[in-house]
Amino acid sequence: MQSQTGLLRWCLKVAFVLVPILLLIIVGFQMYINPSTDSAARETDNVVSKRSAGTCSVKKVCPEDQFSFYIQSGAANAVGPKICVQNNLILGTILNNVGVGINIVTINGKTGEILKKGHFDMYAGEVEPLIEFLKSIETGSVVLVASFDEPASKLNDEARQLIAELGSSSIKLVGFRDSWVFVGAKGLTMKSNFEKYIKNDQSKNKYENWPEMLDVDGCIPKLLE
Repeated sequence: MQSQTGLLRWCLKVAFVLVPILLLIIVGFQMYINPSTDSAARETDNVVSKRSAGTCSVKKVCPEDQFSFYIQSGAANAVGPKICVQNNLILGTILNNVGVGINIVTINGKTGEILKKGHFDMYAGEVEPLIEFLKSIETGSVVLVASFDEPASKLNDEARQLIAELGSSSIKLVGFRDSWVFVGAKGLTMKSNFEKYIKNDQSKNKYENWPEMLDVDGCIPKLLE
């Protein structure tokens, strides 16, 4: 009887040691074979901590006869885009004036005055408001564009052609969930030097179903009188 009691106590001691170890092994194995599905959200949170969506993080100094600008596309569907002119945030999440699709700011090419800004949902919205906006841009206006989440589903040939006429080389290629930033002008007779584009590619994406965010900055010469 005493030997059986001793054996039972020994088994209990072994169980107290082995059970926690087995649980740790099981939990670790499950995490390995079934990683969290919100890794894109965690990744974009890290981006936000490094590159605030609410400030003009890149300060650009330009000659007096030029305008400075900074554009950042959205990151996945979590971090909104931003557009800065003369180091002032004109369009951004903190201003509550960005949205899914194509985000645009237009400025007077002579004075730097902000003329118009807007965002056009190219997934759940319609393309006509974007076309109307593009047609209303006056000659001599500088146009700054940033994509967010999904910029292309509702784009048609007319909208793409109007953007191409502003100097875009990539608009004919922009597709589902691609990242795109662009600076052009109404009346521009050549292709813009300020444009970046990256295709949504599952094998290369940084944020699972979205490519990495893009940014571009520079100086725009003022139009002469």
